[in-house]
Amino acid sequence: MTCQKQPFFEIWVDFQLPARLYYVHALLEQSWSPEAARCGLPKEVWMNQHVSAERIAVVGLGLLGRGIATCFLGHGFEVVAIARTGQRHAEARVHIEQMIGELVDLAGFDQTLRQEWAGRYLPSTEFEAVRGCSFVVESVLEDAAIKHDVFDRVEAQVESTTVIASNSSAIPISQLQQGRRHPERLVGMHWAEPAHATRFLELVRGQKTSEETLQRAAQVARQLGKEPSVCQKEVPGFIVNRIGYAMYREALHLLETGVADAETIDLSIRNTLGLWATVCGPLRWMDLTGGPELYLKAMKPVLPTLSNAEEPPAVLRHLAESGARGVVNGRGFFQYTPEEARHWEELYRRHAWRVAEMQNEYFPPAITAAPEPRPEETKDSTF
Repeated sequence: MTCQKQPFFEIWVDFQLPARLYYVHALLEQSWSPEAARCGLPKEVWMNQHVSAERIAVVGLGLLGRGIATCFLGHGFEVVAIARTGQRHAEARVHIEQMIGELVDLAGFDQTLRQEWAGRYLPSTEFEAVRGCSFVVESVLEDAAIKHDVFDRVEAQVESTTVIASNSSAIPISQLQQGRRHPERLVGMHWAEPAHATRFLELVRGQKTSEETLQRAAQVARQLGKEPSVCQKEVPGFIVNRIGYAMYREALHLLETGVADAETIDLSIRNTLGLWATVCGPLRWMDLTGGPELYLKAMKPVLPTLSNAEEPPAVLRHLAESGARGVVNGRGFFQYTPEEARHWEELYRRHAWRVAEMQNEYFPPAITAAPEPRPEETKDSTF
């Protein structure tokens, strides 16, 4: 695609018109590429970075929480960030600044983001700061009691129409809705690390989640450049973790029974699942490699031999009880020096951006309309 800023860009008036024109242009060209994106099109069009006056809140600034905050900041939102202590805020800010840099350097976001994001980032240790927020994401420890405490504090400050999204990875949303003032506005919003780089986002409807809430969460997800997966039926672990835990359990079973060591198990998966997972999921993979007829025959003798343990394997329990925290403290299924831990973390981060690049090539991102600016009176001017 050749960059031609005239006369196309002479008719620039506002976001809506050029967005539609670019969509038609892309259809005619039947292609999308980083080159096309950088041909002078506003970043609101080609990277789905909307200029938004909307204020949202992220409660919890751990590994995922700070990535979630970065994602919202990168797409023009004002972000109220709640953490327990100033120290936690200081640590999170360093990581957020680094991730903002990645959005600019690796995802092509506008250079001005490096400086201007800080003006939309509103850190606080007090829940009063969430007043005026239209959307709240909870991302604290996977503990129902802690989450309920957060919801109590949030509900005391926000309007009844404010959507509250829980970044729960396994706790049923219906369980979290119990005791809530407005259970219909609580929805599951399961993110993946690195939250600012992946397209992944699972939306989970609890028994009392309203259709309006679900649609609002899906709208926000698309504004953030995500491809939301909606769980039509609530089950523990939702979609991705249920499939993942089944794989983890079998990998641990193979390790525990001496079929292979940890290095061999990881190598085998890396060189198979790692080959196709960016392009397709397990069901399309079966279609591509023989179809249901073949897999019916292949699976039948193997399924009875797979682990169906209802408790975590002993090898996992023993490591956990010994305090093994993986790369955090250098002890897990593998041993890590500080340098090795940094190497694996950086390798994974670089890989995530390469995957994002491939997905943009294979499955060009959809263009969505910018959200309507929120009325000024919904903002809390004290933060």
